[in-house]
Amino acid sequence: MTSRLFLLAPALSVALLSGCAIGPDYQRPQTAAPLEYKQAAGWTQANPSDSLARGAWWELYGDPQLNGLVENLNSANQSVAQSEAQFRQAQALVRSARGAFLPSADLSVGKTRSSQGTGSSNSSLTSSSSGIRDTLNAQVGVSWEADVWGKLRRGLEANEASAEASLADLAAMRLSQQSELVQNYLRLRVIDEQKRLLEATVEAYQRSLKMSENQYRAGISGKDAVAQAQTQLRNTQASLIDLIWQRAQFENAIAVLTGQAPAGFNLAEINNVPTLPQIPVSLPSQLLERRPDIASAERSVIAANAKIGVAKAAYYPDFSLSLSGGYSSSQYQDWISVPNRFWSVGPKISLPLFDGGQRSAEVDRNEAMYDQTVAKYRQTVLDGLREVENYMVQLKVLGDESVVQEQALASARESLRLTSNQYKAGLIAYLDVVSVQTTALSTERSVLNLLQSRLIASVQLIAALGGGWDGKTELSDK
Repeated sequence: MTSRLFLLAPALSVALLSGCAIGPDYQRPQTAAPLEYKQAAGWTQANPSDSLARGAWWELYGDPQLNGLVENLNSANQSVAQSEAQFRQAQALVRSARGAFLPSADLSVGKTRSSQGTGSSNSSLTSSSSGIRDTLNAQVGVSWEADVWGKLRRGLEANEASAEASLADLAAMRLSQQSELVQNYLRLRVIDEQKRLLEATVEAYQRSLKMSENQYRAGISGKDAVAQAQTQLRNTQASLIDLIWQRAQFENAIAVLTGQAPAGFNLAEINNVPTLPQIPVSLPSQLLERRPDIASAERSVIAANAKIGVAKAAYYPDFSLSLSGGYSSSQYQDWISVPNRFWSVGPKISLPLFDGGQRSAEVDRNEAMYDQTVAKYRQTVLDGLREVENYMVQLKVLGDESVVQEQALASARESLRLTSNQYKAGLIAYLDVVSVQTTALSTERSVLNLLQSRLIASVQLIAALGGGWDGKTELSDK
């Protein structure tokens, strides 16, 4: 009866202390998140049903070819594949930490050959014995560590938070690669539009050159007009050729982002540039859930907080229970039989009495690591708020600038029309036409460059707002 109570004592202790876990419970660090953005005037509040919250934020640009490219990226991008593999590693650590709560069992079967001298006091061998003995052993062992102080629970909490941080890192990498692909695609489409503009301009300059040559042959104008027309034409042709390598760079970048070799990838030209979308803006407080990098930073804080509990639990004794049994014999015959059996069972308590300050140093290290992750989390939040404010004001300023630039383009086109008519009537020299044509072409290209800047800024704003990530980080038990 006494021995039974002795064996039940550890189990009773576990039952009484099962709710205890050493170390601080997690609380989200305070951050300097405002109630609204400084540049939020004129922006639409995001709703849960909007297209941005569904995840496929690139669909806002209304380009089926872009949608297909992003889907290819999601399944074949190698940077995303690396982050996905890291997440699976983190999941495996979670499963390993959960397994520590269960008893472990092992089976060993072996044979040993030993010898003992006849002069040994423990030897029962006679002087005529060979001194060699064979021992056959089959044993099953079971051990279990009682998580009295919550060390295992804190360890599991840390591993789960690290896995959720890894999942958020995966979402952040996917969002980063998606953003890069969409930006490259939009730049490529603007280059296609510039190519069409320069091709039309080259045709117009060729007509101007032919007209200048005809007027020169007729004695109406001098040879300088022909030279000026040729110079203008060749410069524009050179600019057109320059677009070829620029487009190739973006096309090759898109190929790599979608997991393909550039040699086998081509994007045909289309006749339009994706339209600038209307971007609904969420509240600053919602940024903490929408941005995967902020979520990852917070989950790192959770993991660091739990590791403090693991370090502090090292001050307390460890309780474990072990059980072993099997058969041992010197002969194969009747090896597995009742007379050859053995067993042992008993609890164990272990507590280091002196470690030279190692446990204290480990607690200090984990507390400093916690402070580091808190500072990183707060900095990540501040950086996120700054990025949103920057891209919002950039889009607003670029929008105002585009209005003025469109007015300048309309004036440049009208000036070119009037100047061309005057030249045809022989009222002005061709040099005046060249100057106006150069201004008109420069204004046309400025409008396209401004459109590209607005499109790129819109992508960057969507990414700064967290893209379409919903902040959910459920772990798979697979």
